[in-house]
Amino acid sequence: MSDYKPTIGLEIHVELKTQTKMFCDSKNDPDEKRPNQNVCPVCMGHPGTLPTINKEAVKHVLRVGMAVGGTLADFTEFDRKNYFYPDIPKGYQISQFAYPLVKGGSVNGIELTRIHLEEDTARNQHEGSHSLVDFNRAGVPLMELVTEPVIHSAKEAGDFGREFQLLLRTLGVSDADMEKGHLRMEVNLSVSKDDTLGTKTEVKNINSFSYAEKAIEYEIARQIAVLEAGEEVVQETRGWDSVKNQTYSQRKKESSHDYRYFPEPDLPKLKISEIPEFSNEALKASLPELPQEKRARYMAMGLKEEDARMFSSGGIFGSFFESVLGIVGDNAGLVKLSTNYIAADLAGLVEADAPITLDPTDFADLMKMIDENLISSRGAKDILKMMVEKGGAPADIAEKEGLLQQSDEGTLTTIVDQIIADNPKVVADYKGGKENLLQFFVGQGMKASKGSANPALLQELFKKALT
Repeated sequence: MSDYKPTIGLEIHVELKTQTKMFCDSKNDPDEKRPNQNVCPVCMGHPGTLPTINKEAVKHVLRVGMAVGGTLADFTEFDRKNYFYPDIPKGYQISQFAYPLVKGGSVNGIELTRIHLEEDTARNQHEGSHSLVDFNRAGVPLMELVTEPVIHSAKEAGDFGREFQLLLRTLGVSDADMEKGHLRMEVNLSVSKDDTLGTKTEVKNINSFSYAEKAIEYEIARQIAVLEAGEEVVQETRGWDSVKNQTYSQRKKESSHDYRYFPEPDLPKLKISEIPEFSNEALKASLPELPQEKRARYMAMGLKEEDARMFSSGGIFGSFFESVLGIVGDNAGLVKLSTNYIAADLAGLVEADAPITLDPTDFADLMKMIDENLISSRGAKDILKMMVEKGGAPADIAEKEGLLQQSDEGTLTTIVDQIIADNPKVVADYKGGKENLLQFFVGQGMKASKGSANPALLQELFKKALT
């Protein structure tokens, strides 16, 4: 079984975030629940209608191409991809074949073949013995990315998908929600015992990255079992059944010549260099800080890779961390404290997908209090919990709750003397060589002071008193 090498290529379709559809002025609204509301004669394929190119959709794809380091086309055109299916009202789909908008590039170390632009299909709804077609989605701008067949594991494929989804959201070109169908992944997979590619299958109907990983693992095992039984793998399109956790045959896989591509006669050819806002300089200037750039910046600041990934993932903690950074600046100590308390403590106090109501300035003030030894780490955790639950300034909470760190030697010496007097056996054991019992004394001191004692000073006083 381990002699077989899987080779995987991905096709990812992304519904782009635009006001209108790809070739008409019908509204592009993925949240519309009523069927056939956002339609017009153009996207319904009525005879005599003429399409018009959505400029914003083209710009979205070019920005993605710039972000992945691809080669942007100067000349491009649209083509007719001919095939009959109920969700294709014209009997063909306007797509791109010979001249995609983007060639090459990479995401998460995976090389890309191309990125092109096309229109989405309608949506079939099967009810009992009959089927209905909702044309709201027909004509929505759809970006298709194709990777090189250089992926060799389910994890690699899942990691690629998650990184690409993050990039799309960072660029603002799509919400890329797989459950809503904004992003759809198809897996092309074959196995062989050498470097030649085996017969591939394509797996569709995958609506999460975890399902994609499961589908890949299942299909690898299925193809190996077929070959081990002395049979041949059939080139076909298969679906993914998330209930049974297995793929199933759908139809024979078409080849590109089956679609009889030819240039779309109703749309003009595009010369990208003739459009000023599509220049490399303009596109580059429109890009925000990309996820990999943000991770590199965080790691240069001393963050661990796992924390850098967490804060660059586009979630609430990353936004909060950036706000705190704007307050603490390049103070390395405060940056490290902020990282630890957000990644561990704050993340444990805020429910998933819930907003962070904590004021970043108050949080930064709490970090400064820790840094200045005004409160202990235990006290800081308690204060942070109160800040999240009830709000308030950390200094006020610390004073009200008696959590200001006690560094007065006289007061702490009284506590130290009392604990030593109350624990003669432990004292004898410590003096007998069990020096690790020092932490017991410090713990008792912290308990007696209700967490307000300066632990470093407390430890120093215990050492001195036990000598």
